[in-house]
Amino acid sequence: MKNPNTFTWNAIIRGYAESENPKPAIELYGLMHSNSVFVQNSLVHMYASCGQYQSAVKVFEVMPNRDLVTWNSVINGFALNGKPSEALALYQKMDLDGLKPDGFTMVSLFSACSKLGALALGRRAHVYMVKVGLDKNLHSVNALLDFYAKCGCTKDAKRVFNEMVERNVVSWTSLIVGLAVNGYGSEALKYFKQMEAEKWLPSEITFVGVLYACSHCGMVDEGFRYFDKIKQYYGIVPQIEHHGCMVDLLARAGKVKQAHDYIQQMPMQPNSVIWRTLLGACTKFGHVELAEVARAKLLHLEPKHSGDYVLMSNLYASERRWSDAHKARKSMLEEGVAKIRGHSLVELGNQVHEFHTGDRTHPQSEEIYAKLVEVTKRLRLEGHVAHTGHVYADIEEEEKENALVHHSEKIAVALMLVCSPPGTPIRVFNNLRICGDCHVVIKLMSKVYGREITVRDCSRFHHFRDGSCSCGDYW
Repeated sequence: MKNPNTFTWNAIIRGYAESENPKPAIELYGLMHSNSVFVQNSLVHMYASCGQYQSAVKVFEVMPNRDLVTWNSVINGFALNGKPSEALALYQKMDLDGLKPDGFTMVSLFSACSKLGALALGRRAHVYMVKVGLDKNLHSVNALLDFYAKCGCTKDAKRVFNEMVERNVVSWTSLIVGLAVNGYGSEALKYFKQMEAEKWLPSEITFVGVLYACSHCGMVDEGFRYFDKIKQYYGIVPQIEHHGCMVDLLARAGKVKQAHDYIQQMPMQPNSVIWRTLLGACTKFGHVELAEVARAKLLHLEPKHSGDYVLMSNLYASERRWSDAHKARKSMLEEGVAKIRGHSLVELGNQVHEFHTGDRTHPQSEEIYAKLVEVTKRLRLEGHVAHTGHVYADIEEEEKENALVHHSEKIAVALMLVCSPPGTPIRVFNNLRICGDCHVVIKLMSKVYGREITVRDCSRFHHFRDGSCSCGDYW
C-alpha cells in the first residue's frame, strides 16, 4: 500500500498484538510514527515554534508525503526565525508538490516579504489572494495591510483597510502603527479617534502605536494626554512598553534629564531597552554623565550588547575624548563582543540585493562606485558638504569623507540609479539607524535625480521627496 491510513496501521498492529508473536506490533507502532504525516507535521511545527528551524527543515526534507500543513509549518518557521529569504524560496517551490497557498501561507509569506522589503513579490501574492478569494480571509488581509505598511506603502495600506469587508482591532492597530512608523503621526491619531468614535476598544498594542506616533513626531504634550487616557479611560494598566514609549518621547525631544527622572519614577524596573533609549539620547544631545549612568545599568542588565559599546565610544569621540573612545572600543574587543554589521537591502527585478558598508562583491560594483563619484560631484554643486562629524574616529577629513560615501544605504541607492528607469521609486531597508550624513545626502539625491526614495531603518521610515523628508528632520 502506497499511503496506508491510520485505520490500516491500527488493523495490522492489532493483528500482531493478538497473535502468538506480538513483537512486530511494537516495531510497526514506531514505524507508523515515523511515516504518519500528522505526526511529522507536528514535529515540523514544534521545531519551528521553538526556533529550531534547521531541525524543522531536516524533518521536512525526509518526509515522503507532504501536505499543505507541512509547507505552512516550515515556511512559517523560517519567517518567525529571521530567515525571510528561505521562507520565500520555499513558497516558490510549493507548486512542485502540486499545492496551492491558503490563508495561513499568505500570513507567513507577507511577513517574510515585509522583512525583506520584497514589494514586487508581495504585490503578486496580493493579486493571487484576490484571484482565489482569500481577500475575504480576515487574517490574510490583516497580514497584507501590515505588509504594505512595513514596506512604506501607506497609500496601499489605507486602500486595503478601506476595502475590508470585515475588520477587527488588529486591522485598526496595524494601520495606526503603520502610519506612525512611516512618520504620519497626525494621520495615525486621526484613525485612532475614528476607531474610538466607532466604539472599538483599543488594545495595549494600539496604544503603543499611538504613543509611538506622538514620540516620532515630537508631540510631547499629546503623548502624555494619551498615556493618562490608557488607565483613566480604558482601565488598561500601562505596561513596560508604554513606559518605554514615554521615555522615548522625552528623549527624542531632547528632554534627556526629564527622561532620566521618568525612569527613576517608573512603577516597575526599567529594562535594557529603556536604558538604551536614554543612552542613545545622551549620545545625540551630548550628556556624558547621564550616559555613564545608563551604561552602568546596561552592563548589569545586558553586558554583551555591541551597540552600547559603540554608543559610548561615539559619545566620547564627539567630545574629542579619544582616549576614552579607544578604551570603549578596546574593552569591546577584550570582551569578545562583535559589532552588529550594518547592511541595506533593495529589490530589483524580483531579486533582493544586499550591501554592506564599502561592499564591492556585487557584479556591478564598478558601475555602482562610478555612480557614487558622480553623485558626490553633483551634490557638491548643490552646496553639500559631508557631515564628517558623524565619523567618530581620529582620522583625516578626507578619510572621513570616503567612509561616509561608502555607507551601505548609499550603495543601494546607487545601484537603483544605475539599473532602474528614471523616475522609478527606490526603497531601501537598513538594519541600523540612518546616519545624519546619509539623511542629508539622500534628501538631496531625491531632488537632483527626481526620485522618491524610501529608507526604512531600525526604528522608522524616511520618505524622501524633492529634497525633503517625511520625518521633518526629527528622528
